[in-house]
Amino acid sequence: MFKSGKTIRHIKKPQTQKQIMLEEHVQKTLGIGQIEQAVLLPPGEDLNEWLAVHCLDFFKESQLLYDSIAESCTKESCPVMTAGPQFEYRWKEGKELFSLPANEYINKCLDYVQQQLDDEAVFPCTVGVPFPKKFQKVVQMIFKRLFRVYAHIYLHHLNQITQLEEEPHLNSSFKHFILFATEFNLLDKKEVTPMMCVIHLLVPSVESKYK
Repeated sequence: MFKSGKTIRHIKKPQTQKQIMLEEHVQKTLGIGQIEQAVLLPPGEDLNEWLAVHCLDFFKESQLLYDSIAESCTKESCPVMTAGPQFEYRWKEGKELFSLPANEYINKCLDYVQQQLDDEAVFPCTVGVPFPKKFQKVVQMIFKRLFRVYAHIYLHHLNQITQLEEEPHLNSSFKHFILFATEFNLLDKKEVTPMMCVIHLLVPSVESKYK
């Protein structure tokens, strides 16, 4: 059971009927334990719609998981945003890079994703309105930032996750995330390096694609 320490972000705009239908398709497929099949683009469906639905779902998943351990992720416990001892993530503002405590960095990541999802110029919610040309680049950035949230949780807060009995949910969520990202080439080799030990255990079928 998830324990929450703060307010969950909510998307302001509604989804289209198509997006709702695709989300129901995903949940139905996941419900029978077919994660590998759940990531595949359904025949005849639009790729951008499929990407949009999953951006929303993974945003909800990652922020819920992080929120459950947020009280343990403080400026004192995690003074720098890292994924293990060898990888530090720095926040970019303009041309400047800044070291931030993990909680500030992750909140900036989640705020960024929410802003993109709420922006109808990026994620249209009106039938017939096309996605922008830059849409898939935005999706790649969303997945890059959400991956870093998962990485920090796994490599710095797994004890808290285990104590809350959330490890099965975290594993299932990350497996779905990495299978989807791999299917649509949303993460590069450099990005996934800190988590290869976890990917090796949970999703060995995709490991060779990042070598």
